[in-house]
Amino acid sequence: MVTAGPSVRRTLRLGVAGPVGTGKSSLIATLCRELSGELAMAVVTNDIYTDEDARFLRSAGVLAEERIRAVETGACPHTAIRDDVTANLDAVEDMEEEFAPLDLVLVESGGDNLTATFSPALIDAQIFCLDVAGGGDVARKGGPGIGRADLLIVNKSDLAPYVGVDVERMVADAEKARDGRPVLALSRTDEPSVKALCDWVREVIGAHRSGAHTPQDPGPMAPHAHGPGGEGHGHGHGHGH
Repeated sequence: MVTAGPSVRRTLRLGVAGPVGTGKSSLIATLCRELSGELAMAVVTNDIYTDEDARFLRSAGVLAEERIRAVETGACPHTAIRDDVTANLDAVEDMEEEFAPLDLVLVESGGDNLTATFSPALIDAQIFCLDVAGGGDVARKGGPGIGRADLLIVNKSDLAPYVGVDVERMVADAEKARDGRPVLALSRTDEPSVKALCDWVREVIGAHRSGAHTPQDPGPMAPHAHGPGGEGHGHGHGHGH
């Protein structure tokens, strides 16, 4: 149980970003399922033209439905989590006011590429999510999210034997790319890894409340293009494993 001390600060805002299909919604569902008994929580999801991720979480019954809200960005996911965070910030602040006091608000980005990061004006800490099905070499490719998020998740680790990925090697590559920042191989069916994730969240909340945690800016998106003539990048959502 995380208890408030004399230097209580506002709700911890925790962002979850990563490519399409890496299991961001399932990760959030796991956190809600495991921690909602001890923490007052709310969730804000992001999709371009739909509220499907919010509907997925509501249907999972992990929180009261009114504590899960959707932001339809109408643009690339990184725009709403980094370039102009107004819609997300309004949603987070509304939740904090309506359900005060909250311990934790989770903000899920829409699926983006390896450079997507949250603005520190929106969140206090951020998780970047990869999955083994995306390939064992993904962690070596680096980028602001992989390199400098507060926690890197290598998700769906139980699927590694079926997709020919060496999880230990993928984690080692990620640790090298992150200069010692934490990396966690996670499966929602593996209790020790779920416990490790929850313990990390508790630790960050404690540091935030004591004033020991300082939000970091992982750096801007890399230049990218959309449409004819540009390499582009895909957006969408996936509930993963």
